Amino acid sequence: MRALIRTTLLALLLGVTALVIPDSTPAPVQLTLVKIDRAKGVDVSPDTIWVLAVGSDARPREDPLRTRGDALQLIGFNTTTHAATVIGIPRDFWVPLPGHGSNRINAAMYYGGPKLLGRAVGNLVGVQPDYVAVATFSGLADLISGIGGITVNNPRAFADAHLHPQGWRKGRITINGMKAVEFARVRKSLPRGDFDRSANQQRVIRGIQRRVAERAAQPGFLEGQVLSVMRHLHTQGVSPTEMFRIAQAVAQVDPAKVTGCVLSGTGTSINGASVILPNTALARRLGNDARRDAVIRRC
Repeated sequence: MRALIRTTLLALLLGVTALVIPDSTPAPVQLTLVKIDRAKGVDVSPDTIWVLAVGSDARPREDPLRTRGDALQLIGFNTTTHAATVIGIPRDFWVPLPGHGSNRINAAMYYGGPKLLGRAVGNLVGVQPDYVAVATFSGLADLISGIGGITVNNPRAFADAHLHPQGWRKGRITINGMKAVEFARVRKSLPRGDFDRSANQQRVIRGIQRRVAERAAQPGFLEGQVLSVMRHLHTQGVSPTEMFRIAQAVAQVDPAKVTGCVLSGTGTSINGASVILPNTALARRLGNDARRDAVIRRC
């Protein structure tokens, strides 16, 4: 009964807040959720929701929806089994951008916004996202601070002269706010560059999910987080019913049923720029594996 009451309250919060937040707002700020119209006949289970999570590289006064993506993670949520999977896409992958030739995959948002980026990622993996969620650095930092910080298992000590000279030690560490965002942004001081950065981004995502799961039973926690997110959220084509379904899917993920993998590729130079040619066979295999149940069985 308690769970039913909380679920009903969450639905009410989402519904009421959706009424006062304008759809298709022209000036997105910290977090924007965009619905993608998937082609009919695509073999995807109705029980699985796919969200492309994007960390926008927008600077102050720039539109987060028309700048390059700094982090790209395709996340699947199974609403029946409560499993989830995360597929990391290094931002320097050189891929076709529909209508814009070939370029780094994160340039898709610059040329055509979240929908073009969603198509480019979907074409690579073979799973078209239902939604694209774009967060600014400050938006993600505020979200992590709001849940009280996260704990990640850091496989190696590393530092960055500009973002965090003191660095992060190896082992289980607690990080919060912008330091958590910076943990997910460092690339040059990591052995495998973009690939290790994408893996760190997945550690942050898992840390957020674990922290929410840990605190979900605390009175008022989920309701407060929903209101906090909704105050900073702008939507494009997303109904209150869909918002509730997404919120439920995220809150109900079983941490023991989370799988993930970072796509691989080969570094090269094209037109003088350092890029990565993706392993398209691996990308399609992972997409085929996870498409229906949000589970990756072999990375």
